[in-house]
Amino acid sequence: MRIHTFPTPLALGQACGSQAAGLLAERLDSPGTARVMLAAAPSQQHTLEALRSADLDFSRIEFFHMDDYLGLPLAAPQAFGNWLERVLFSQVTPAAFHRIDPSRDPEAEAARYSSVMGSDDFDLTLCGLGVNGHLAFNDPPADLEDPLPARPVRMDEASRRQQLDEGHFATLEDVPTDAITVTIPRLLRARHVLVSVPGAAKRQAVQDTLTEPVSGAHPGTALRLHPEVDLYLDSASDPR
Repeated sequence: MRIHTFPTPLALGQACGSQAAGLLAERLDSPGTARVMLAAAPSQQHTLEALRSADLDFSRIEFFHMDDYLGLPLAAPQAFGNWLERVLFSQVTPAAFHRIDPSRDPEAEAARYSSVMGSDDFDLTLCGLGVNGHLAFNDPPADLEDPLPARPVRMDEASRRQQLDEGHFATLEDVPTDAITVTIPRLLRARHVLVSVPGAAKRQAVQDTLTEPVSGAHPGTALRLHPEVDLYLDSASDPR
């Protein structure tokens, strides 16, 4: 794992977005489309803003996203698919943005989205890290060998409180209790994984990711199993 630390979240995002754009440009030098898995969270905003301003042929890039809430109205601004539409896809037109549909039966939708993702690796996964170390909504204790590509999950209180603390909801009771998530093994089936983790609230999760034994008790430790991971921190999130 390569670790990069920057003085501010903006500098972090600009650097991560620049690397993402470079990796995708290399992929697009060959025929076909690129496949990108996205997280949707404030920690990703500067990275995605840098990516959307890059000189890339977005019409040759397919995008997927790694999780979404269950139980919200379809037009809810907190829904992760809607957030990505606002931040990224309102300004670039991709080959496709494959959305999780939280209005469907959760088991059926997880199976459908697994099929949509298919068996090919992603060229790039852009993700963050939860305050409890989660990747997507794979809260601890997470299954690092989950055989399913996607599944419905019950969110733990730390994940729900993070959504409240980041300003997405007015009260904890407003935060959904359930979600659909892509599993950790499927997220990490990617040529490159870039992880944007700004802010002091994530410092302990970063420390655990770097130092704890690899296990589902600290889901972020799974990143250490991948050969091509770049972890982007700012001065507040770097515990070293």
